[in-house]
Amino acid sequence: MPNSARALPFSVRTSTMAAVAVLALAAGGCSSARSHPDAKGGSGSSGASSPASPSGAIAVGPGPQGAYTVQRQPAPGTCHVRHTAGKQPLPDPKCTPGATNPKVTAATLRSTICRSGYTKDIRPPVNITGREKKANAASYGYTGPLHDAEYDHLISLQLGGDPNDPRNLWVEPPSPGHRPGAGPNNPKDVVENRLKAAICAGKADLTKAQEAIARDWTTAEAVLGIERAGR
Repeated sequence: MPNSARALPFSVRTSTMAAVAVLALAAGGCSSARSHPDAKGGSGSSGASSPASPSGAIAVGPGPQGAYTVQRQPAPGTCHVRHTAGKQPLPDPKCTPGATNPKVTAATLRSTICRSGYTKDIRPPVNITGREKKANAASYGYTGPLHDAEYDHLISLQLGGDPNDPRNLWVEPPSPGHRPGAGPNNPKDVVENRLKAAICAGKADLTKAQEAIARDWTTAEAVLGIERAGR
């Protein structure tokens, strides 16, 4: 200890050392908070398409709302459509990694997605999604007719996807073979129906199904080992 410090009265030295310790703890706490953001992503209103949590789990969205608000989308031109070997469009995982509905869990299946009418009850209104769709089209650089593109939930509502988290919605371009002006043709819908049926029948795990559909809907059934009817 420096001679000048030893010259101070004991009570002064003690108070000074305690103050320094408190400041050090406060600084450490702020640093820790900045390095561990909320894995749930809050309301998603920032529009920042944060990826899944460090553990690899899909982010959890805010869930159904009594009144939905228009969510800010990624900046124009910052998202890029990918394609499968069969030319089916897939979203940019940095912009649209998916987000789940916290109300849907393995314990609540019967009162949520396995209950008839559940998705209709939680779907955001068109006056909200219509504005989001237009903005998201700019995010992905989509210049085709919006009538032919679907503003798609990456993890569908019937699979426990969040209703209006911007991480779970994107302007999905038409699939191959689409007839211009005919509106969306999305074969992904059929896969989603089969996955939901498998979950509600106890033949597929909810979380694994969500992960599979978020990764690539064209391979989801194979990943989960679900046999298609009529094969």
